[in-house]
Amino acid sequence: MNRRTPTPARSARSARTALATALLVAAAALGTAQSAGSAAARPAQRPVAAAAAPDAPHHGTVASARTPGHDAGRDRAVAALKDGRGARTAALTHNWWGIFPQPGTHDGITATHSLDPAYHVSNADNFTYAPTTKAQNSCIEVVTAYWNSGNELWAWDWCSRDGGPAKILPLDADFRAKYTTSVDGRPAFSIQLVKDSGSGNRWSSYLYNHRTAQWELLYRQSGTDQSDLDYGWDIFEIYASVNPATGVGYYCTEARSTVFDSSAIQLRKNGVWKPARPADSPWTEANPSGRDFLCPPLKFLQAGANDHWTVRQ
Repeated sequence: MNRRTPTPARSARSARTALATALLVAAAALGTAQSAGSAAARPAQRPVAAAAAPDAPHHGTVASARTPGHDAGRDRAVAALKDGRGARTAALTHNWWGIFPQPGTHDGITATHSLDPAYHVSNADNFTYAPTTKAQNSCIEVVTAYWNSGNELWAWDWCSRDGGPAKILPLDADFRAKYTTSVDGRPAFSIQLVKDSGSGNRWSSYLYNHRTAQWELLYRQSGTDQSDLDYGWDIFEIYASVNPATGVGYYCTEARSTVFDSSAIQLRKNGVWKPARPADSPWTEANPSGRDFLCPPLKFLQAGANDHWTVRQ
């Protein structure tokens, strides 16, 4: 699905509802076309480290996660996501690319996400959320948040009235020591979102601790999903503006050596985990242009049959 005009933030209901309708129509066509496409049409899938087993033990909590206080920079990020219609965000390009797991296909999602501790966002109004993941109607989105005041992992609460990051973790050396492994020579961590059985709409988010070989609870919430969207996502997402000195987005220069990667994406349905597929998790569009992301050299690689994507220059 092509987004050649910057779109409003996720909570701008009219635009997102229209997008949801369009996705439902496009999903069948995309799935059919991609299933029929030859393997040669996609880049060869690169070897990656073994992903965390979705059914590994779930025990303990992420001790370093904390409830955020007020921070001017993070408040700007929250405002951008909650309401993209304001004057401040009008100058920002908001765009995204990845997969959108469709309604009725899953009650859980898991993925392994890359991390670049060297990537720093200089502009206080710009944010890179990549990768970021939410299941259909889930109360939680797990966000890799690169922003001006520091890089963090967020558990975004979609079932509370106010919304925003409910738990945050700095992506520091302690985080990398516990929760990352090497994937294609880069640090990466595994996340999981699951709907708890027999609980109504209660969701739990987990991080995989490689030291203890178990999933640790990050955040749990129940209620009604306030996103008004009936699908999930695992995407690369930007809020970006043009650096007048370069003519491209600030992040385009700052992330020149950064690889944004989501691999081993699996969906759970009826207790069974399976890799995301064209039929249940269509791409937002097949071949986006880097110009639409304020970064002409950006490449969007379908590294797997909808269970692995890479964005890089």
